[in-house]
Amino acid sequence: MNTYSSYKDSGIEWMGNIPESWELTKNRFGFLKHKNGLNESDDTNVLSLTTTGVKVKRDLNFGKSSESYIGHQLVEQGDIVFTPRDFDQTPILSDVSKYEGCISNLYIVDKTKENVLNRYVNYYWYGLKYSVDYFKNFSHGMRYSFNRFQFDEIPLLIPSLREQQQISDYLDYKTSKIDILIEKTQQKIELLKEQRTSLINTTVTKGLDPNVEMKDSGVEWIGDVPVGWDLVRLKYLFSLEGGKDPKRIQDDDGEYPILGTGGEISRGSDFLYNKPTLLLGRKGTIDKPFLFDKPFWVSDVMYYTIQKSDITPKYLYLLFTLTPFDYYRYGSTQPSMSRLDYESMFFPIPKKEERQQIVDYLDKETSKIDKLVDIESKRIILLKEYRQSLISDVVTGKVDVRDEVLV
Repeated sequence: MNTYSSYKDSGIEWMGNIPESWELTKNRFGFLKHKNGLNESDDTNVLSLTTTGVKVKRDLNFGKSSESYIGHQLVEQGDIVFTPRDFDQTPILSDVSKYEGCISNLYIVDKTKENVLNRYVNYYWYGLKYSVDYFKNFSHGMRYSFNRFQFDEIPLLIPSLREQQQISDYLDYKTSKIDILIEKTQQKIELLKEQRTSLINTTVTKGLDPNVEMKDSGVEWIGDVPVGWDLVRLKYLFSLEGGKDPKRIQDDDGEYPILGTGGEISRGSDFLYNKPTLLLGRKGTIDKPFLFDKPFWVSDVMYYTIQKSDITPKYLYLLFTLTPFDYYRYGSTQPSMSRLDYESMFFPIPKKEERQQIVDYLDKETSKIDKLVDIESKRIILLKEYRQSLISDVVTGKVDVRDEVLV
């Protein structure tokens, strides 16, 4: 890529040199500080700044009444919406709204002045977020955030209006290409994961012999299973023990992990169980069981299994990949599974020798798929890093895209 013919010192360490013709100013000189007024209608679109930009909320009555949106600030098409809080966690800091509506007063909503293009500013902010830890300088309290005064003092680079248009068009074109590649790669990953699940499901219910005689399992979601296999309730294979409140053993420097439905949530000074086990959700996230083979403590939102047959936790994990949790769970706002729900589940069980053959086969085949998933996942990471660095380089003038041909 080309660079500009001449640069000047911005006077800002993290920004470095900028194109000679660009103006370095502050946000307060790029925005109108315009107020659209406050929402007074129950029929107004309610907006939110999501990971993919400003979107219209569809489920307005989930958890709160529509009256709660009265008094929210109004948003017009073309306004820029900024999030002034948790910017260390949110993937994007701003977006140009394509919608009219209202949004929480926690956001900053404004219009750009005539010499500033809203699309350019949106890319500029994206570039700042991923190029420096600049915004962390404004942090106050436990959350990274800034107020309107601090927002107004943030440096703003302003090329000519024509150049802002060229930069925006270039980045629209390039990022859309990258986003398509990311989406296609993600679709490939999803297909690989579906292939993995299908492989496991077929193998643990049908076995490895395609010519084996089958019989009706009597369980709708299991279907036919090989003759000679048994249908056994979980309670005869494993006992379930509930997790316990970890308060008394919590220790940031503790030796043992404290586990929740999403994995490790803290550390502790003692363990609850120290043998290989399958952890099952009791409430909340119940459809993501996982294996663990080191000493651990588990919170009271989960069960851990204790082996009482020759069925291993690993084989039980394979069986649970085919379990339709929606068939068993209860509760709508917080899905739950009782001990009885789990213990009453039927699973198809072949003889020990065949189980080992199934485990060995699935270890080999799923590892191939996992390697492909890993390759594609790393590709997505590289594409996202390229996207971020490209935007940052362009909006800070490190590269000159004025003569780039968009084909």
